[in-house]
Amino acid sequence: MTFPRFSAFPPFMRWALSAGLGLMLTACAHQPLQRAAPAAAPAAIPGQGGQSAPKQAVAPATAPATAPAAAPAAAAEANLPKEELTQDVLYEYLLAEIAGQRGALGLSAQAYADLAKKTRDPRIAKRAVEIALYAHMPAAALDAARIWYEADPSSTQALQALTTLLIASKREEEALPYLQKLLARDASGNDFLQLHRLFAGNPDKALTLKLVQQLAQPYPKVAQAHFAVAEAAEGAGKSELALAEVREASKLKPDWELAVLLEAQLLQRQSNALALQRLAAFLDQYPKAREVRMSYARLLIGEHKYAAARAQFQTLSKDFPDNADVVFAVGALSLQLQDYAQAEANFKRLLTMAYHDKNTVRLYLGQIAEEQKNYPEALRWYDEVTSGELYLQAQIRHALVLNKQGKLDAARAYLQQVRTDSVEGRVQLLQAEAQMLRQAKRPREAFDLIGQALKHMPDQPDLLYDYAMLAEKLGRMDVLETSLKTLIRLQPDHAQAYNALGYSLADHNERLPEAHRLIKKALQLAPDDPFIIDSMGWVLYRMGENDQALEYLRKAYSARPDPEIAAHLGEVLWVEGRHGEAEKIWLEAAKKTPDNDALNSTIKRFKP
Repeated sequence: MTFPRFSAFPPFMRWALSAGLGLMLTACAHQPLQRAAPAAAPAAIPGQGGQSAPKQAVAPATAPATAPAAAPAAAAEANLPKEELTQDVLYEYLLAEIAGQRGALGLSAQAYADLAKKTRDPRIAKRAVEIALYAHMPAAALDAARIWYEADPSSTQALQALTTLLIASKREEEALPYLQKLLARDASGNDFLQLHRLFAGNPDKALTLKLVQQLAQPYPKVAQAHFAVAEAAEGAGKSELALAEVREASKLKPDWELAVLLEAQLLQRQSNALALQRLAAFLDQYPKAREVRMSYARLLIGEHKYAAARAQFQTLSKDFPDNADVVFAVGALSLQLQDYAQAEANFKRLLTMAYHDKNTVRLYLGQIAEEQKNYPEALRWYDEVTSGELYLQAQIRHALVLNKQGKLDAARAYLQQVRTDSVEGRVQLLQAEAQMLRQAKRPREAFDLIGQALKHMPDQPDLLYDYAMLAEKLGRMDVLETSLKTLIRLQPDHAQAYNALGYSLADHNERLPEAHRLIKKALQLAPDDPFIIDSMGWVLYRMGENDQALEYLRKAYSARPDPEIAAHLGEVLWVEGRHGEAEKIWLEAAKKTPDNDALNSTIKRFKP
């Protein structure tokens, strides 16, 4: 059968054929698909005088989502090629679209690519880009994008697609002139902010910096251009250049939060104090800068300045009273500061808001009640967590509250009836039960409990570690050493296992060179852990290196004023004849934790 040329049909027949083709494609869309594909036809079939079939505009997956405003229909039609709907064109069009609907994306992409080359129609080329991307055929997508842009050089969307595909193909230098055209079309300068994302996949960060500098060079008065160079410089490891460029961006746009946030991030690598100083200065000028104040508050939390951080979040809560994250932050910081009334008020308010994680709020409310020894209220809040990831934690908290009320047997029975399908869950329940037995001065029962569980889960790291610590309490150094060495074999990077074994040897004044090697390994794995730093100080003291020991112990106590660290530091100071300093440290620690056995026994040894 020979199809007549489309233009040979009378106008009403042309309309009917268009409608029939649209119905055919719609029917195809209802067939089951082997793989998701764009379900729409292009804007118009070549030769149909600009008549548009229904379509879903799907931008290329890697292209920016913004599209230019639609041009008047007449002007758009004037720029389209005068392509007749020949038999071959119609056949290839139907082949491409129906193949896509039936999941044959490779065939559809190839047919559309061939059709784009024949017709040079930007609508067909755009569709070819879309299908090729869905089919994971980047080379075909790039070829089609070239045709699309060449056929319609005024289309920003075509230019974006071509540029993005060139960069994704690691042809950054070839993309440069197209990027320059894109940036020239954007009077706002905001397209510079897309460069970091566009070049993110390029491993050659020095080349990225060079290209971004070339792109920014014609725009010395555009803040976004300097910001883009700063981001590229940061990626290339050029911190000084990044800082200079982001500061230039701030000069050009003094109230720009994004620039000051990047500057603070760069300054933080030098010191938190410098970053805090910069953010505080910005907030003095622009007190309504929400993101900057949020970052300032979080940085204060990192510095353990909880009262100052809460003050910042309280300021935010006045300016943004309905921001649930701010309400949560004020509640959490109030709890940290033991301001239970403020904490409770904020968390209860969260329950009336559209907050995404109300189970966490209920756990916090339970903790607040528990801290105030309002145990019935604590149990009520924990019992309201009936499902989800926090359910098990709430059940454990319930049992611990029972134990605080002197109901150890009831607490153990409660834990034993909790059901969980995961190994991790069973381990948490066992650990909680063992913890209660330790607190009740029944370490032998805790030891037996964990030992029995290890018969069924012999390679469970958390249980091995707990078993070793309980063995130490019972003087079973053989079990401690065997368990920790098994744990190290299973997890060679388990810093606490090396530390525990090394510290135990040092504390018993045994095999000190081996203890030193073990603790040194632990310190390499976790150099900022104050307890491992304390262990290094303790083993050095046992080896007679008191000056070095004091350096480590002071550092550990400064990072974490724990009573056992205080006991060690005080002992070395006392032995060195610095009795006044030792007594001061012991007294400070004893006020905070008067019932700590290690601290009290150390004090009694030197001050009976």
